[in-house]
Amino acid sequence: MTSDQILKRLPYQDPFLFVDAIEAISLAGITGHYTFKHDHYFYIGHFKNNPITPGVILIECMAQIGLVCLGMYIMKDEISTHDNPKIALTSSQVDFYLPVLPGDKVTVISEKDVFRFNKLKCKVRMYNAEEELVCRGQISGMISL
Repeated sequence: MTSDQILKRLPYQDPFLFVDAIEAISLAGITGHYTFKHDHYFYIGHFKNNPITPGVILIECMAQIGLVCLGMYIMKDEISTHDNPKIALTSSQVDFYLPVLPGDKVTVISEKDVFRFNKLKCKVRMYNAEEELVCRGQISGMISL
């Protein structure tokens, strides 16, 4: 399964798709990026006259790239025969260091920690365009066919 095939099969669409491209992928990990649009709906009220990307959205971006895309790649043989795999986030623990503003491009790097019984646990980091650490943590999820 190629990066383009993974992107086409993601169960998300605008305005809740937070993956622009996959730069590198292997059974051990993935690197991808996303640029937060100035007109995203969640900036309207977070924060008044000083919009900042909510932490839950940063976690979602990390999960879409670092967990879902990687999981689909790891399970590519099984997924290729199913039209609608079920994906669920099971846990996350993330520490935040810097804000992400409208228009910022982020890079997500995820390393597989454990994959067993269709459950994937990853160490995930997010960097801004200046290569500064924005947040990092562990995210786990499951794929059911």
